[in-house]
Amino acid sequence: MVDFKIMYTFSKELIKKYEYMEQNTPKTGYLLFPFTFDVKALQVDLATCMKFNFLENYVPTNYAGKDYILPLRSVDGTLDSAVATENQASRFKNTVVLDECPYFDEVINSFLCDKEAVRLMNLPAGKIVNTHIDYNGGYEDGIFRVHIPVITNDEVFFILNDERLQMRSGEAWYTNINLPHGVENNGTTHRVHLVIDCIRNDWSDELFFSLAPKESFFPSKEEESPETLQRMIDEFKNHQNPVFYEIIAEFEEKLKTFK
Repeated sequence: MVDFKIMYTFSKELIKKYEYMEQNTPKTGYLLFPFTFDVKALQVDLATCMKFNFLENYVPTNYAGKDYILPLRSVDGTLDSAVATENQASRFKNTVVLDECPYFDEVINSFLCDKEAVRLMNLPAGKIVNTHIDYNGGYEDGIFRVHIPVITNDEVFFILNDERLQMRSGEAWYTNINLPHGVENNGTTHRVHLVIDCIRNDWSDELFFSLAPKESFFPSKEEESPETLQRMIDEFKNHQNPVFYEIIAEFEEKLKTFK
């Protein structure tokens, strides 16, 4: 049974987050880390994983395809849920899949911090992940998401805040998923990433702040614009949640003042 009170509270918090992030954008929205991983070893473990069932995306408005996510670390270590639940780090456990993937385990443990969800994310050729914004997904929130491409091609683009990024196999990237982001696979092969949700600590601070100024990871006030308002309207409509109807109408009225 759906708890509408919880849904309403979460939606209100989500609205506040969107308003804040659209008007307060960190200068550093992504990082390419100064280290790489063994592509062949990554792909050996990926081959091992193919005997397990990948799950459908749990947010179909972002991507409605099947065989999308395989949990390597999940809430209670289950294989039937890939939700990246925040603030429950103690509940995340390795799944049986990771027990059979020694190199994935080595890669994950090379990030010297606590982890929440760890997943393989598969995007078939010709598919896209729609532009969307996640909740509390930036370094300023005390977490950071790492993408490590296992297999990819030259026609795959991770689009973050309208910037098209090409991530190569074996590289490791931080992306601030509070910002609008999506993925295009315009190639002829699958794209599979190892995606690690990490908890910020002193070790990660030393790494991040060695690559970009500390203040660049945190929001700085910007002027509200019609572009940001329209982006928020489109994102709220994608959620297809009645809780957002009032705020959509409010933003549409505000948008008219720019015309």
